[in-house]
Amino acid sequence: MPSVAARELVVLGTASQAPTRTRNHNGYLLRWDGRGFLFDPGEGTQRQMLLAGVPSSAVHRILVSHFHGDHCLGLPGVVQRMSLDGVAHPVTAHYPASGQQWFDRLRHASVFADRAEIREEPVHDDGVLAEDPAGTLEARRLEHPVPSVGYRLVEPDGRRMVPDRLAAAGVAGPDVGRLQREGALRVGGRTVRLEDVSEPRRGQVFAFVMDTRMCLNVAALAEGADLLVIESTFLAEDEALARQYGHLTARQAARVAADAGVRRLVLSHFSQRYPDPRAFEEEARAEFDGDLVVAEDLQRVAVPARAPVGESAADG
Repeated sequence: MPSVAARELVVLGTASQAPTRTRNHNGYLLRWDGRGFLFDPGEGTQRQMLLAGVPSSAVHRILVSHFHGDHCLGLPGVVQRMSLDGVAHPVTAHYPASGQQWFDRLRHASVFADRAEIREEPVHDDGVLAEDPAGTLEARRLEHPVPSVGYRLVEPDGRRMVPDRLAAAGVAGPDVGRLQREGALRVGGRTVRLEDVSEPRRGQVFAFVMDTRMCLNVAALAEGADLLVIESTFLAEDEALARQYGHLTARQAARVAADAGVRRLVLSHFSQRYPDPRAFEEEARAEFDGDLVVAEDLQRVAVPARAPVGESAADG
């Protein structure tokens, strides 16, 4: 089984409407310090998870951007696998509230021993969805022929303990955790404050933008993201088609990332009309000179290391 990074994106599928020999329908698992966020489980996601070495128990939230089949037809298999595997923890599902009937049909698509605890929290409006142990989960509406939403995970800012300062202050062992919880403690007759032995740590940001034409919320979701996963269904030569069907081109996606100060950009959701993925990279490079990934099935993409103290995501 592949090694598990503390924070990484496991790419399960990268096709758009039609899968190809090398690209499964959509599926993206964000692993974040022991939490798992499964985005847009398209048809075949259960098998892709097996191939990627990802157990169903790794998923804590399922997030569906919209109810076109390439983004949701894998949901029945994933949920049923959770029941089969006896996943003990509850799993929360987010999706556009207007698509409740489609979620209900997918959730109960066939006869099975329904043992998984799936908590439904549909998206009604823009804003905060939940406070997860990983951070604040937000959603914003996008522009597509059917209701579609994008998601954003924001880790709160914190402080990084500095070993040399801890040693000089005589703080060690369980006292480190106590200091983090309480903010100050007495050591050797003097008070040691948290800020004396630590430095600011900027929280990291993950953004997920699938089927949409260009709109203000695309930029709002991407702003300052350390890792942005974004659709780039078409190339610029077919921008009129992209606009007609509610999609982005690789050039548009890259321009969003550049303007938003994204540190690592992951392009996905490619139309089957383009046989050579290098075309997406070439087009994106004209707009974005940062860390760029043209996603492939079963690829693992690490969340970038934290930006140095005092440096914003846009500077990284």
